[in-house]
Amino acid sequence: MQSVMISNRFILVIVAFSVSFGLSLVPSWDFNKAFLTGVITAATIYTTALFVDKRRRNYEMFVLGSLRKRIKDMEGLKARVVREINQIEEHHNLLYAESQQLQNQVTESRNQRDSLHRELRTFTGQKKQLETEINNLQIEINNLQKNQTELNNAFSVLTAEKRRLESNCNISRAEITQLQSQISELQQEKQGVESNLTLLGRLKPQLEEKLYELRIAIQELEIETTQKNQLLIETKAERENIQAILNSSQTQLAEQKAELQQLQGQVSLLQEERDSLQNQVWELLQQVETLNPEPLSNDLPEDDIEFFPFSEIIETSEVETSENIPEEWTNFIENLPGYELQVLKALVEQDNPNGAIKKIAEANITMPNLLIDSINERANDTIGELIISSDSETPKVHPEHIAHVKKMIAMYEDLMARHTSSN
Repeated sequence: MQSVMISNRFILVIVAFSVSFGLSLVPSWDFNKAFLTGVITAATIYTTALFVDKRRRNYEMFVLGSLRKRIKDMEGLKARVVREINQIEEHHNLLYAESQQLQNQVTESRNQRDSLHRELRTFTGQKKQLETEINNLQIEINNLQKNQTELNNAFSVLTAEKRRLESNCNISRAEITQLQSQISELQQEKQGVESNLTLLGRLKPQLEEKLYELRIAIQELEIETTQKNQLLIETKAERENIQAILNSSQTQLAEQKAELQQLQGQVSLLQEERDSLQNQVWELLQQVETLNPEPLSNDLPEDDIEFFPFSEIIETSEVETSENIPEEWTNFIENLPGYELQVLKALVEQDNPNGAIKKIAEANITMPNLLIDSINERANDTIGELIISSDSETPKVHPEHIAHVKKMIAMYEDLMARHTSSN
């Protein structure tokens, strides 16, 4: 290709030289001038050809690069197409398996249809028997017309009892849904408790046992609700039969009353089981929240485990506390155990008190959030508001209460020093 281009250039140079030489020689017949003109023309034509060839070569290289890029794109497209084809084959296999399952279901439904046809045949035979019985009963209707008014009154009573049972059933269903939501909340709390396995090493078997009992109770409750619904359906069927045969006899009415009493007993049993289940859930929550606290530090005496005896010592320093701390804060200190004061001290003095609070909770067999809730409850009872915000990951004392808490901690340490020195 390169030799052909060079030969074309030489041919073009020779032709341009000859034409320019001839055209410049004809007017003046000056060979030197004509030769110079031809050389200039040939050089110009040669440089022009070189420039044109270079531009064409650059264009060809550009086209070649674009073609290579397009080839890479096509290869990538080919790989994606192959992956999509594999996915389509997998989907086809899944659809084939689903079609097989559907065919199996169709065969099962056909078998069920055949069994239903057989049952319908038996029901038709029973229907004929019932028609014969109805013909016999129609003879007795003439004798029962006198008692029709009494039976109508009894039927109205039964309908009222049925409506009451349906309302009780709806109420029990709503309560079951509430219990299920409470159980889901308990499961979420269980997940939170699992994150603190070191704290719940002693409580975990009890909680699992309670949760297992709750699940068993829920299953029993659901089974009893289904049985209750079946009994309601049976009562409706019996009502239709009673309407069809116009209250055939008083014995059947007595049986229906007995069944109604059984339903009432089952409903009462269901309500008692619901109450017992709610009591079990409440006892579980109380067991989680009200754990027996243990002392935080071994420096305190055994007599000061539950509450520090501020009532005996504050009498000696009543003037100083009245000037620095309000009365409600003094009552708050009297009702606050020593380990909860240590929690308040960690919240005020440390930037990240989670580790210290966790150690205090482990020492007292409880959880950090229960400690925070206990302090807030005592503050709400005595001061009238919460002093710790637990919205974020790190609990903090509200800014407006920090000064009182610091004074309270200083007073606690001062009184402890006096108490130990007096002893």
